[in-house]
Amino acid sequence: MNSLSIKGFMMRNFYRLAAVLLGFLASSFLFATETSGLVELDIRFFDRRVYYVDNDPIQIHITITNNSPVPYRFKLAEDRAFSVDFDTRTMTNRPLSPADVLTRKRTQTNHIFFREIVIESLESFSFTEDLNEYVNFAQPGSYRVRARIFPELYRTTSVSVIAPLESNYLNLTIRPAVIPGPDGIPLEMDVATGAVLVRQPLAPDEVVTYMLRARQESQWERFFLYLDLETMLARNSILNRRYRAENESGRIRMIHEFRQTLQNSNEEDIILTPTTFDILRTEYRGNRGVVVVMQRFRLPNFTQLREYTYELERRDNIWLIVNYSVQAMGSTAND
Repeated sequence: MNSLSIKGFMMRNFYRLAAVLLGFLASSFLFATETSGLVELDIRFFDRRVYYVDNDPIQIHITITNNSPVPYRFKLAEDRAFSVDFDTRTMTNRPLSPADVLTRKRTQTNHIFFREIVIESLESFSFTEDLNEYVNFAQPGSYRVRARIFPELYRTTSVSVIAPLESNYLNLTIRPAVIPGPDGIPLEMDVATGAVLVRQPLAPDEVVTYMLRARQESQWERFFLYLDLETMLARNSILNRRYRAENESGRIRMIHEFRQTLQNSNEEDIILTPTTFDILRTEYRGNRGVVVVMQRFRLPNFTQLREYTYELERRDNIWLIVNYSVQAMGSTAND
């Protein structure tokens, strides 16, 4: 083969490769154009509560919804730092610096393992990330948070063909370090007002109403305010033996872990959120009381009825919920 033939062969292969690359870029551009504005990224707080500056986890629930007529595909890295980013700014629009752990991950030269996620038309895909792994919150303050998803992974040295998805904004308030109470457990704060929550001498039915309304509003601090977690924990024989064997700090840790277990549970009846409820009966004598409540849980086709019986004890003129039981009462068809 002479030099002219070799040169012609190389030129033909070059043109073929260029055509393939142009075709790939064109198809990526057309796909991005076809789904532009129809694939939505939404973020919200997974468990809205009062957040503190001492590295308190800030769980952000991320949802990608495909409103386009075609499937939406993107790469999701096993280490989400290469798929997700958060733009967090002060109210004066000053960006916060990235967390140290995020900087280390993105500057290391390691292989990025990922899986391709396919979201069919009119379907969604969700996951949760801790904002503290992305942003350095050095001091308390008010911030605005926005998420980005990189369909072709986050790259520090190249520009992706497909623009990242951008989410709505969340307003976030970070408060100073928690205030320790006299028993060593941090004082609870009202997420709406920021004030320290203090137990009031409410009647038994008012205590139960307060607790249920707090659950309906996803206000965990208020929900747990009148629950005697120590007594409830002690009703589990295994946990009770461990609890009695612990020192004071160990017992405080166990109560905190018990609360987190309840809060994260999808099976505990007391955690379920009623659509509506009615107080049926209140009885109390001395320092013991019982409140019976009809709670309704609306499902797509019917509404479940459950009768809850809450047991309360009065200590220092404060009624606390120490136990409960549940009885199924059938269901009714939705209107």
